[in-house]
Amino acid sequence: MEKKAREIIVIGGSAGAYELIVDILDHLPAVFTPAIVIVLHRNSKYETKIETSLSKRLKREVTSILDKDPILENQIYFAPPGYHTLIEPNLSFSLDVSDPVQFSRPSIDVFFETVAEIYGKQAIAFLLSGANQDGMNGFKMLVQKGAKCFVQDPQEAIINTMPLGGKGVSTEVQVLTNEQIIEYFSLLT
Repeated sequence: MEKKAREIIVIGGSAGAYELIVDILDHLPAVFTPAIVIVLHRNSKYETKIETSLSKRLKREVTSILDKDPILENQIYFAPPGYHTLIEPNLSFSLDVSDPVQFSRPSIDVFFETVAEIYGKQAIAFLLSGANQDGMNGFKMLVQKGAKCFVQDPQEAIINTMPLGGKGVSTEVQVLTNEQIIEYFSLLT
């Protein structure tokens, strides 16, 4: 029986983050406890089929979040374009069409803030390459709620605005190289 995830790993990224996300997912073990949720800035005007292509590549389901989906262990989710993704107290997703935040919908900030509220210390967050400040407020909330927070080494990010901003949120934010991030995910249990 599928179990709701009591732990969550969230990844926020924008321009330049996709290749590292694919490398991360390529190195995941077959079974892991937390849910993995990825918020990647994408334009809702264009159909990307990211979830379908990754499902084929990884030989496991990669899901585009639907409203009211439960958050399950050992699952990989992508926030759909055109909606903000939120987490409800019953550990399910909620989709919202309110105004873009930092010119983005989905917004990393909106998602990270609800992750901080619901999961707190049971959350682990990664902020990857991107060209704007989306994710900074949510990252700050995650740190305040006791989540472990990591940024991609700005020197390795294709566009370092988001990792630099995330690093500046708190001295508790750890900087990891791409290789260290991939290794982190490869060792999940």
